[in-house]
Amino acid sequence: MNAKTYRYFDIILGIFVAVLLVSNIASSAKIVDLGFNIFNIPMAFDAGTILFPIGYVFGDILTEVYGYKRSRRVIWTGFFALALAAVTFWGVSALPGEATWQEYAGEDAYQAILGGMSSGGIVIASLAGFWFGEFSNSFILARMKVLTNGRWLWSRTIGSTLVGQLVDTAMFVVVATAFGVFPWSLFVTLTLTNYLFKVGIEVLMTPLTYVVVRVLKRAEDEDYYDRDTNFNPFSLRS
Repeated sequence: MNAKTYRYFDIILGIFVAVLLVSNIASSAKIVDLGFNIFNIPMAFDAGTILFPIGYVFGDILTEVYGYKRSRRVIWTGFFALALAAVTFWGVSALPGEATWQEYAGEDAYQAILGGMSSGGIVIASLAGFWFGEFSNSFILARMKVLTNGRWLWSRTIGSTLVGQLVDTAMFVVVATAFGVFPWSLFVTLTLTNYLFKVGIEVLMTPLTYVVVRVLKRAEDEDYYDRDTNFNPFSLRS
C-alpha cells in the first residue's frame, strides 16, 4: 500500500459503512409508496433506497480521489460490516426475549422490523448486489478517468452509476426473488423503481460531488489515476 497518509480517508470510509448499514436496516423496516405511477408502474420501494444511493456517491469520491485500490479496501470493509450485521441480527433473533419486552414489543415486532436483515434470502441478495454493484461502479469510474484524462467528471460519476446501480439492483432483486422474498410479479416494479430512484439521486447530487472532490483533492494533495492498477477485486496487493 502507498505509504502516503491521508487526512480524510478514514472519515469517508466510516460514513460509507454507516450509510450502508443504516440503509439496509431501513430497507427491512419500511416499504415506501410515493403514490404515483411511471408507465403504470407504482413508485414503491424499500426505505433504504432513499439513503443507499449516497453510498455510491461516496464510492465515486473515493475512486476519483484515492483510486481503485483504496476503494477496493473500502468495499470489502463494507461487505464484511454488512455480513456482521446480518449475523448479529440473526443471533439476537435466536435468543429468548425478556418477559416485559415480549409484552410491549415481542418476537413478531422484531421479526417484522429487523428480521429481514437476518433472513437468508435478503442477506445473500444484499451482499451479492452490493459486491457486484460497487466493484462495477469503481472499475468503470477508474477506467473512464484514465480514458478521459481526468476530464468530464460528470460523465464518470453518472456513467459508472448507470452500470453499477443496474448491476446492484438487478442482482439484488433476482437473488431475493429466487429465494422467495419477493414474488416474480413484482420483479419489474422493484427493479425499475429502485434503479430510477438511485440513478436520479446520483444525478441530482452531481454538483455536490464536484465540490467534495475538488476540496478533497486539494486537502489531500491527491488525484489518483489507475493506469497500472490490478483491478482484480480479490487482490491483496496494494
